[in-house]
Amino acid sequence: MESTENANAESHYKLIVVAIVIGLAGVYLRFADFHYSTIIANILLIIGVGIALKAVFAILK
Repeated sequence: MESTENANAESHYKLIVVAIVIGLAGVYLRFADFHYSTIIANILLIIGVGIALKAVFAILK
């Protein structure tokens, strides 16, 4: 039962929500029109994907 309780922990899902918000911010910045918008958008997307993968692997563990 410990594995099931770990998979259903609320902290994992909060981390996924944060990752989605960061990823969406990166997507919206792609449409912005300032000098470094593409670079900032790519960095935010990479950070969002990294956080989401961390949360998913924590759930699977």
